[in-house]
Amino acid sequence: MSDARAVADRLIKAKRLNALLTPAKDLRKSLLAQAEAARTTGVLYGMPVAVKDNICTLEFTTTCGSKILEGYQSPYEATAITKLKAAGALIAGKTNCDEFAMGSSTEHSAYGRVIHPLDKARVPGGSSGGSAALVAAGAVPAALGSDTGGSVRQPAAFCGVVGMKPTYGRVSRYGLVAFGSSLDQIGVLGRSVHDAARVLSVISGRDARDSTCEDRDPLRLPTVPESLQGFVIGLPKEYFPAELDPAVKRACDRAIRMMKELGAAVREVSLPHTPYAVPTYYVIAPAEASSNLARYDGVRYGPRFDGHQDLHALYRTTRGQGFGPEVRRRILVGTYVLSAGYYDAYYRRAQQMRALIAQDFRNAFDRGVDLLFTPTVPAPAFKAGEKLSDPIAMYMSDIFTVTANLAGLPAMSLPIGRVKGLPIGGQLIGQAFLEDEMIEAAYALERVVPATDEA
Repeated sequence: MSDARAVADRLIKAKRLNALLTPAKDLRKSLLAQAEAARTTGVLYGMPVAVKDNICTLEFTTTCGSKILEGYQSPYEATAITKLKAAGALIAGKTNCDEFAMGSSTEHSAYGRVIHPLDKARVPGGSSGGSAALVAAGAVPAALGSDTGGSVRQPAAFCGVVGMKPTYGRVSRYGLVAFGSSLDQIGVLGRSVHDAARVLSVISGRDARDSTCEDRDPLRLPTVPESLQGFVIGLPKEYFPAELDPAVKRACDRAIRMMKELGAAVREVSLPHTPYAVPTYYVIAPAEASSNLARYDGVRYGPRFDGHQDLHALYRTTRGQGFGPEVRRRILVGTYVLSAGYYDAYYRRAQQMRALIAQDFRNAFDRGVDLLFTPTVPAPAFKAGEKLSDPIAMYMSDIFTVTANLAGLPAMSLPIGRVKGLPIGGQLIGQAFLEDEMIEAAYALERVVPATDEA
């Protein structure tokens, strides 16, 4: 019980970050009740795990950072939440996020932006910025996020924590509010590789309620290796362009050098369709969002805004006032690329390019490469407001992360250095359902790379 109170106190103390949407009174009451009911034999007994606000819980509201779901209480909980509880974990409130997970800075939340835990003038990344900020601030050892195009890994890199995205189908999406159904995955942010990997192993595994969840056993965690002997690490040349931030390049070069010292073989590879990844993603993701968000009309979920004179007016007013500008933008783009006369020109071609991007990865792995190493993001955390007026510049912060979602592969970010106090992340991309290899390499790299040193 005293531990539950301490968890609540730490989370409430982190209020300055605007990373937690759950009111303090509700949080404290729920944590105490959960602590009494927690399974003492569970592998995560007593571990507080914060949850991104687009993952359904019974204890707290699920708003997706949007006014259109303000006050919404889900009648069911996500499979990932059920598995966490079965393992003895405590659900430590709901974290702030970009509205419906659409954003790369957590500035698009209807409840205000999240503050970077190390520099209040900067963003924590997004859309899982609230989860990343709470982990980085030490309020919780781990948090759940969702990753559609990098929304776990990018804020992990900005905040200096570990972020893991599993293979598509490794973790059930039941109870994850849909944005891009063929891209979305529940991921984990943790203070260390071990914290994140432990939570990922618990929430992984089959689920009959999700037809996209593979019929596989839960992830088994590897042991911490003494070396990387036998590993072949590929360096995609397209991920190290000349315009890469110099500090990021130095941090990556140091991490590569240390992997070599650990015994890994390193070779350059090519993923030739990488330059088309961002435009491909920003056709497919908005198209799926347009379809998924059609259900929010003021009739079934959340508040009903003015405009009751007829059904169409109700829809227009509710969606116009309930959705923020970034969500409206993506719905409009998605509806356009799916419309008659434009479907073949945009959506079909994007799906064809997606197949080519996935084939690039298969080609690299078929040539003997075990893992790929890349920067997570092109530069450290940017200043709040810096990219709000330029959506394309904001989208480009996902340039190194969207490919793993398009190909359905596991990927993770871990801290590899700092510059002027701001964290830098390195990314490992693995083969489908071989998260254990990725985690094993991350264990070794985490042990030798001084994440707090200036890069």
